[in-house]
Amino acid sequence: MNVLFEEDGGFKAGSIMADNDSSLQVEMPSGKRSKIKAATVLLRFEKPSAPALLDQATPLAEEIEADFLWECVSDGEFSFLDFARDYYGHDPAPVDATAVLLALHAAPVYFHRKGKGRFRKAPPDILAAALASLEKKRQQAIQVEGWIAALKEFRLPPEIAALTDALLYAPDRNRPETKAFETACSETGLSAAQLLFKCGAVKSAYHLHYRRFLHEQFPKGTAFPALAAPQLPDDLPRADVRAFSIDDAHTTEIDDALSVVKLPGIGSRIGIHIAAPGLAIEHGSPLDGVARARLSTVYMPGNKITMLPDAVVQNYTLAGGVDCPAVSLYLTVSESLEILDHESRLEMVHIAANLRHHEIEPWFNAETINGPLPDQPFRDELVHLWHFANACEGRRGKPSAMQGINDYNFAIAGDLADPDGCTVDISERKRGSPLDKLVAELMIVANSTWGGLLAERNVACLYRAQTQGKVRMTTSPLPHEGLGVPQYAWMTSPLRRYCDLVNQWQLIACLQGETPAFAQKSAELFAAMRDFEQTYAAYADFQRLMERYWCLRWLQQHGVTEIDATVRREQLVKLDHLPLLLRVPSVPADLGPGRRLRLAVETIDLLGPEVSCRYLSVLDEVLPEEAVEEEEEQ
Repeated sequence: MNVLFEEDGGFKAGSIMADNDSSLQVEMPSGKRSKIKAATVLLRFEKPSAPALLDQATPLAEEIEADFLWECVSDGEFSFLDFARDYYGHDPAPVDATAVLLALHAAPVYFHRKGKGRFRKAPPDILAAALASLEKKRQQAIQVEGWIAALKEFRLPPEIAALTDALLYAPDRNRPETKAFETACSETGLSAAQLLFKCGAVKSAYHLHYRRFLHEQFPKGTAFPALAAPQLPDDLPRADVRAFSIDDAHTTEIDDALSVVKLPGIGSRIGIHIAAPGLAIEHGSPLDGVARARLSTVYMPGNKITMLPDAVVQNYTLAGGVDCPAVSLYLTVSESLEILDHESRLEMVHIAANLRHHEIEPWFNAETINGPLPDQPFRDELVHLWHFANACEGRRGKPSAMQGINDYNFAIAGDLADPDGCTVDISERKRGSPLDKLVAELMIVANSTWGGLLAERNVACLYRAQTQGKVRMTTSPLPHEGLGVPQYAWMTSPLRRYCDLVNQWQLIACLQGETPAFAQKSAELFAAMRDFEQTYAAYADFQRLMERYWCLRWLQQHGVTEIDATVRREQLVKLDHLPLLLRVPSVPADLGPGRRLRLAVETIDLLGPEVSCRYLSVLDEVLPEEAVEEEEEQ
C-alpha cells in the first residue's frame, strides 16, 4: 500500500512499511524511511507506484485551468476528493485525484486552504483584486526587465533618471526601479556611480562627490533663511590701537587681528583682537539655530559653505579700514619678552589693514627675518611679534608649527557649475614660516589664557585636550600635551566654528559679570560638543576627499604618466608636490620610510576618486626619517 501525504508545505508519496493508528513508517522513492503522522495522509492507493504518482499527476495538473475550476466549484468548503469526483464525473483514479489536488494547491489566488486536503474558493471581489495585483506584478516584471536591458546598454530610462540621487545615496530597495538598477550594476560589474555616469545621469564626478556630501550634511540645501544681520553694538569703548590681520588671499571670515603698542620703560602691550559675533548673536536666537545646525564653515578647493550668512560675516569680520567689535586680550610684555600681565576687554577696534601672506612673505620669511627688512607697513610690529612668538614657543617647549611640512593651496579657475571645464593649480608652501609661527603662537596664548580664565571663574567651556597622544573635545580644563599648555579652548574663530562662538558667549558673560548661557554640566553644552566634534570631522573628511579629486584632475590636466614619490610606510607613498597618499602594492616591501621612488601613473578614477600607480624604480636620494615622521603627523 502507498500513501500521498503533506510535509513541509508540499506533497510526497511513499510506500507503507508499518501502519500504526496514529503514525506510519513509510519508505520514500529515494530509499529513505520516515515516520509520518497519520493525520498528514491525504490518499491511500495501490497503483501506481509511489514514485510514479507525482510524476504522472504533475503534467495533468498543469493542464487544468484554475479559472475553469473556480467556475465549477460551488460556494462553501470542499474536499479535493469530492471535487475530483465532480470534475471527472466518476470516482477518480489516484493519479486524477492527485492532479486536482496539485492544481488547487497551485492556485492560492483562486482557492484558499482550509485544512487537510480541503479548500474554499475565493470570493469574487477578493479574486478580482488578487488577479489585478498579479497582473500589475506581471507588467512590473516586464518593465523591470526592460529597465535592466536599457541600463546594460547604457541607456537611461526616465523612471531611473528621476531617482538618481536616491540610487546613489539612499536607495529604497523595495522599489522596482532600485531592484532593476542594482541588477544591472551586478550584471555589468559596475558600481552605482559608474553605471549612472556611463548612462549620463551623473555629468561630473565633482557633482557626484559634492551632492553626496550635501545629501548627508545639508539635506535641506545650503541656502540660509531670511534673517536680518544683527546691528553692530554702539556702546563699546574704542581701543587706542592700529590693528592688522594676517591671512591668505582667499580668507573672508577674518576672525583675528593683532596690535603692538610700545610701553617706554616696560616693554610693549601686545593686543590679540578676536571678532565678536557673540555680542550680537544671542543664544537660542534664529541665527544661533543656523550656526548650531551647521557647526562650522565647510572648506573645499574653490568653494566653501559658511557657518553664518554673508551679511552677518560682513558685519563682524575684521575688515581693513573699519571699526569692528572685538574681544581683546592685552598682554603686557617686558623687554625680555616675558608676559607680565594680561587683561581682557570688549571694545571697538580699528582694523588698519588686512595683510595677506602672498604680499608679506616675499620680504618677511625665514631667509630675510634676521637681516635688514625693507620699509613696509607694520614691519616693526611684525618683527616684535616674531621675537615674542619665539619666546612663547621656547617657554612652552613645543613647536607651534611642524617644520618641513608643506601646506597646499588649490586655485580653481573656471565656473564650478561646469567643473570639467575648470583647471586647477596646486602650489606648495612650507609650514613653519615666520608668519605661521607668529600667528599660531599668539592664538595659542589667547586660547590658553582665556580657557584658564573661564576655568578659574568656574564658567563652563569647551576645551581641546591632548593626553596620552589623543586629542579630543572636553568640558574639563585638561592639559594639551602637544602644545605644552595647562588648558586650551578654541576661541579665536567664532565666525567659522560653533564651539568658538559658544566659548565666546561664555567669555563675554564672564567679562560682563552676567550669567553665562551654559551652566557647568549642561546637557545642551555636552550635545553641542558631541555634535561639533562629529560634524567637524565629517567636514574635514570631505575637504580631504575634494582635495584628492582635484589632485587627480591635476594629474590628468598635466598628462602625468610618471611621478616621483616618497615611501611613508609599508607600501604607502606620498606623491611629490601633491597632498596625495596612496598604496602601491608593487612597491618592494623592504623599502622603508624616506626612500624615494619613481612611479608610473596607470589609471585614474575620478568617481572613486582613486589613482593606481605602478612601481618603476628607486631613486638615489632618501628623505630624512624625521621629516617623514613630521609630515605623517599632518
